[in-house]
Amino acid sequence: MVMNLKGRHLLTLKDFTPEEIHYLVDYAAELKAKKKSGEVGTLLKGKNIVLIFEKASTRTRCAFEVAAYDEGAKVTFLTNSQMGKKESIEDTANVLGRFYDGIEFRGFKQETVELLAKYSGVPVWNGLTDLYHPTQVLADMLTIQENFGTLKGRRLVYIGDARNNMGNSLMIGCSKLGMHFVAVAPEILFPEEGLVEEMKALCESTGGSITLTDDIKAGVKDADAIYTDVWVSMGEEDQMAERIKLLLPYQVNMDMIDATGNDKVIFLHCLPAFHDLETAVAKEVREKFGISEMEVTDEVFRSRHSVVFDEAENRMHTIKAVMCASLVG
Repeated sequence: MVMNLKGRHLLTLKDFTPEEIHYLVDYAAELKAKKKSGEVGTLLKGKNIVLIFEKASTRTRCAFEVAAYDEGAKVTFLTNSQMGKKESIEDTANVLGRFYDGIEFRGFKQETVELLAKYSGVPVWNGLTDLYHPTQVLADMLTIQENFGTLKGRRLVYIGDARNNMGNSLMIGCSKLGMHFVAVAPEILFPEEGLVEEMKALCESTGGSITLTDDIKAGVKDADAIYTDVWVSMGEEDQMAERIKLLLPYQVNMDMIDATGNDKVIFLHCLPAFHDLETAVAKEVREKFGISEMEVTDEVFRSRHSVVFDEAENRMHTIKAVMCASLVG
């Protein structure tokens, strides 16, 4: 399937049709095979890309940089700009759009990435905001497709804080692609009602479905993929005690994996994950709250069900597909 996405922004997957999302996932698979074969890419030769980061990152920054370098682009990593301080987002966008062929933004407000897209005149890609994380979901869909061959009809169960950017974005992605999205969470952490209703309406045409429940056993039954994320998002660290109390019953453990009844179920996590005590944050949580594992146990994280590092690698391949599709066509 050939599709022209040249000049398109990626701000949220709501802006893309199911066919366009499938195209990006399949294009990523092609680019992944190309890289694995050792073929040197030139699709982005002569292009200049700027990466704007308000939030810290490992996978997003590295994935964008390596993906760009693989295809011949040059990259500027920008963390110390005057955007929003001494210069407006609109003025910054106008300047950067004259220097660069594409702009990535990872930060807090969705409004910021939308303003960059409105005023820059070049494709803008959302590397994460408080509302959405579309590049991550493309990587997740590639990973699911690699494990099951198809996406339509697959059952993805998201465990934990279902109203964060990953809960939102996975619900959108599943709805677009005719998948069954289940959020297993305390009711207070269900996704925003307006987005849920919007996606349920979309599911009527795609064949997908959305289920929200606080019943863990019923919610995980027949899952093809179990997905979780950290209990406290960046900027919410002061809520750690409350979230641990609320979400400890929703920790992904081997009993939960077994409760799916699917021996081939896969475990997904956008990372980083607090599955052991090998980080400063995890050690601090252990000292304060007495737990050594948070959203997922080390047993599950290291089990045969876990495909988290395949998923992490796929960030690079799907981001490369997004950049190539929007800059080259």
